[in-house]
Amino acid sequence: MSGTEPFAHDSRFGLDRRVTLDGPLTLASGQRLERVEVAYETYGTLNADASNAVLVCHALTGDQHVASIHPRTGKTGWWSRMVGAGKPVDPARYFIVCANVLGGCSGSTGPGSLDPATGSAYAMSFPVITIADMVAAQVALLDHLGVPQLAAAVGGSMGGMQVLELAARYPERVRSAVVIASAARHSAQNIAFHEVGRQAIMADPEWRRGAYTTSPAAGLAVARMAAHITYLSEAGLTEKFGRRLQDRDALGFGFDADFQVESYLRHQGLSFVERFDANSYLYITRAMDYFDLSVPHDGRLAEAFRGTRTRFAVVSFTSDWLYPTVESRRIVSALNAAGAEVSFVELESPHGHDSFLVEAPELNRVVDGFLRAAA
Repeated sequence: MSGTEPFAHDSRFGLDRRVTLDGPLTLASGQRLERVEVAYETYGTLNADASNAVLVCHALTGDQHVASIHPRTGKTGWWSRMVGAGKPVDPARYFIVCANVLGGCSGSTGPGSLDPATGSAYAMSFPVITIADMVAAQVALLDHLGVPQLAAAVGGSMGGMQVLELAARYPERVRSAVVIASAARHSAQNIAFHEVGRQAIMADPEWRRGAYTTSPAAGLAVARMAAHITYLSEAGLTEKFGRRLQDRDALGFGFDADFQVESYLRHQGLSFVERFDANSYLYITRAMDYFDLSVPHDGRLAEAFRGTRTRFAVVSFTSDWLYPTVESRRIVSALNAAGAEVSFVELESPHGHDSFLVEAPELNRVVDGFLRAAA
């Protein structure tokens, strides 16, 4: 990513940036959060009239390192298949912004941050946040960067929720919105899975009601393992692992990881605890559970988009059972009822919810075509 060099003179732009918002952030709960810090990265060049900015919103366990090397894992950015030179979100054409969400653990203010009122970490005294609060922090970041209106906002899963919230709450600030594998509300099933994860964390004796000094790694790993199953599909798991055994020729008649799928999930859990904070996981999953874009409009989702001039692209995947196509169709129906310009496509994929993160040429073509049509 070479698009950051022209901004060497401007501390606002580039990799590994931080900004402290000018004033307090009033949250949906009514509480105020002081000295909010937002960690973010930018790629590419903001043009003279600031009309080429694209905001990329990350999913639950993502971060601002969308197309750069992650400082903890050493791995390439979580969406380098979509963002980068020659990709649909190309820094040669766009000024790209990606921020760690409010409540996160990669530099933005979250439960692991110091409370300026006490000098101690917030832990469980951190206020409950919502997707709307995350978006409010992102809008403040855009103000800091001098971006009055986005060419596009793009996101998958929880990132798609942020895109929907942004387009509904700040329609004047986004010309195009790309919502991938997402929903306008969290279903009872999704809330249930999150509750399993939260209870696993809270049951870990190291959690200590959030005031831990040693990460409740066992609980967080189990939370990740349970969630990871929802990101895949039965067909994908069967194709990848079947009932094949792990490093053995016969059943062990014990509780070691006999099967490859068990070993895979344990690896996912253990690697996750090395880069993520347990309390952040609690707060962000709660924000997702609270998300229902129709609530401020007496349950009428179309009213959230009434009068919008934003163009929408909504994408779902055939094997995604976490945010199935019916949820995307609900968004599209609401946008149609609101008279919005919207295109929708359901893509064939065996990879479940994670389809938007794996190699997906059709998704790249859809996003690229939609963004180019708006240029």
